[in-house]
Amino acid sequence: MRALRHALEQKRLHHAYLFTGTRGVGKTTLARILAKCLNCETGITAQPCGKCSACTEIDAGRFVDLLEVDAATNTRVEEMRQLLETAQYTPTRGRFKVYVIDEVHQLSGHAFNSMLKTLEEPPEHVKFILATTDPQKIPVTVLSRCLQFNLKQMPPAAIAAHLAKVLSAEKIEYEPDALPVIAHAAAGSMRDALSLLDQAIAHGAGRVAAAGVNEMLGAIDQGYLVRLVECVVAGDAAGAAAIAEDMQARSLSFDGALSGLAALLLRVALAKAAPQALDEAAERASIEALASRLDPESVQLYYQIAVQGREDLPLAPDEHAGFLMTVLRMLAFRPETGEEAPRVAGKPAAAPASRPAPLRPAAVAGAPAGAAGWLELAGQLQVAGAARELVRNAELRAREGNTFDLVVPKAKAFLADRAHQDKLKAALEQHLGVAVTVKVSVGETSGASAAALESGERDARRAEAVKTVQGDGFVQDLVNMFDAKVVDSTIRQTEK
Repeated sequence: MRALRHALEQKRLHHAYLFTGTRGVGKTTLARILAKCLNCETGITAQPCGKCSACTEIDAGRFVDLLEVDAATNTRVEEMRQLLETAQYTPTRGRFKVYVIDEVHQLSGHAFNSMLKTLEEPPEHVKFILATTDPQKIPVTVLSRCLQFNLKQMPPAAIAAHLAKVLSAEKIEYEPDALPVIAHAAAGSMRDALSLLDQAIAHGAGRVAAAGVNEMLGAIDQGYLVRLVECVVAGDAAGAAAIAEDMQARSLSFDGALSGLAALLLRVALAKAAPQALDEAAERASIEALASRLDPESVQLYYQIAVQGREDLPLAPDEHAGFLMTVLRMLAFRPETGEEAPRVAGKPAAAPASRPAPLRPAAVAGAPAGAAGWLELAGQLQVAGAARELVRNAELRAREGNTFDLVVPKAKAFLADRAHQDKLKAALEQHLGVAVTVKVSVGETSGASAAALESGERDARRAEAVKTVQGDGFVQDLVNMFDAKVVDSTIRQTEK
């Protein structure tokens, strides 16, 4: 708004202003403030007095020379023509006649054409202030005649700070930890934040408490998420499942939980890479503790799994199952080490990722000779986290000297990240004792990677198990006797 302030101070006024931005960021409020700036009895100013009759009448919504129109309900050309016919008359009270048209993008094409005639040759005493959430729908002929300002979403910290001022001014008791929850739920809209604050005050019987706000919004307590990541770090699947069960019993949103989990992992990544950028959240100590136990590759991998899990949630049998499978996927991909891990709450914790154990050589039956050589070499590398998954899912396309040309399937495109390639390059150089070049691309694969071969073996064993069950005489008798059916997906092969 610096340009607008300077224009008012230098009296360089435009005849039409356009305020764009998402809902609730203050477009209409700013339009009314601008109307006061133009009509304040102290003169055209960037700081209206707020006390003169013009300012007080604008605040009260009864200033005769301020005409506010909601384009969502006044879209027809006849209504616009009737409105603009009054533009030829000079102001009754103020310095300028100000037209505020909200949601202007909803006007019809003919209504825009009618407005355009006035915008092309506006009277000196008329100012237009247009507001919209969708400027793409406004004709370029109108846009070109407006001075456009884009109002950005308010950051959560600024929303929380303003809510604190409101509560202090109203002498309402509140817990500071409750305000960031409301601020994040408002998604950049101060109007939504104030509405949620009113609900929180009513919900808490005149007091705004963090627990009550979380319950009202169905938000996830950060404590759940921190404990969940601690379980992943510790390899505690039972503990993670218990947390998911507790969340289901409390009817918490699993979609919100995955979103919060990704946000938490982002803060863990910041704590490792740029601690100074980490906000002063109440759970900062827990975040720093997690950061000290996780390597950067694992944080990135867990973040990707959380984001992908949220995308896959609608496809899961139910949200609880989708959430739990996402957490189990994190446990399946956690780094492994060759040394005994310390114990956390009676269960083994993940050992430091700085000394990863070598990958176990993968079965190479049926793989091409070049692929088998790569699998044998890859099985001897010491890699962890996402770099380990890159090794498991990559196929050797070609090798020329010390240059390795690898390919990963499209489903694993995120593994081709430069950071993961650098980790693999370092591991190869350490193992071979020479400088190497690693190139990883995304494309069609032949199923010769370690992960693909292992998956194929599992499928083959399962198919054999299904065949055995279906051919069993006792099972066939049960099927015939009870008109039953064998559900193949429930068949599991047991270890002998």
